Amino acid sequence: MTALARPQKSIARAAVWMVGAVFSFIALAIAGRAAARHVSTAEILLVRSLVTTTVAPLLAILVTGSLACLVTRRPGLHLLRNIAQFSGQFLWLYGLPLIPLAQVFSLEFTAPLWVAVLGPLVLGERMTWMRAGVATLGFLGVMVVLRPGVGTMSIGSVSVLASALGFALSMLMTKILSRTEHPLAVLFYMGVLQIPIALALSWQGIAWPPVEAYLPLVVVAFAAMAAHYSIMRALSHADTVIVAPLDFLRVPLIALVGAFLYGEPFEPMVLAGAAVILLANFLSIRNERRREAAAAPAARGCTLP
Repeated sequence: MTALARPQKSIARAAVWMVGAVFSFIALAIAGRAAARHVSTAEILLVRSLVTTTVAPLLAILVTGSLACLVTRRPGLHLLRNIAQFSGQFLWLYGLPLIPLAQVFSLEFTAPLWVAVLGPLVLGERMTWMRAGVATLGFLGVMVVLRPGVGTMSIGSVSVLASALGFALSMLMTKILSRTEHPLAVLFYMGVLQIPIALALSWQGIAWPPVEAYLPLVVVAFAAMAAHYSIMRALSHADTVIVAPLDFLRVPLIALVGAFLYGEPFEPMVLAGAAVILLANFLSIRNERRREAAAAPAARGCTLP
């Protein structure tokens, strides 16, 4: 069923789930900044990984009635995925307190563009002129956001932009894993494998966090899971072409949050660059859906020898 053919009830449900996802991402950003005042980035990710490792088996029992769905035959790919995902999350949290929130979210949205560029290398997909074009458009948007040479480039900007590359590699390997692995298995091994990475980065020692850090750390852990779960539920009700634009609402909303909570300037150039990045993402999504639709009749017409 195409996006336009889906019942309005399903689209409405997708919209409700995306509202939950948007506010979960915003809560994650606010809590991440608050937690960073008291604990290191590695310690934030350690707490998140511990919570994920605990919650995933409980969800497996609740959803499937057993832990069988957590069994994996691809531990090596899980490890590679989590190195990429941990790197992306670490760089994102590191840059989070250093630059305006609107800039953080704008640069984060380059991850799907990196997926379009890296897909042919990792998945063997074909690089088309349309893919190259939307990627170029997206990275022009990045130049508008960062305005190199005007003084807005910083370690925070570079960190968040690099985090998008880590997220993109993680997405590509998740796509491979999804062919054989249960989503809860991907979530479980994300927690299990990232605990030792976080511990290794905390080589100077881990101090028990102050009371002020408890609530932000809990919000970071659960908001991250809630955001990604909400997106998965939204995608189960509506097509990506409908879901993605709702996710893009994060940029103007987080700009308002940054202005009211932190006194961050409401920069028109950042929002303009974000709009270009989001347009490139939308065109990329629409192009991929058209390619899938064009390939579907051919696939249905195939016969086995």
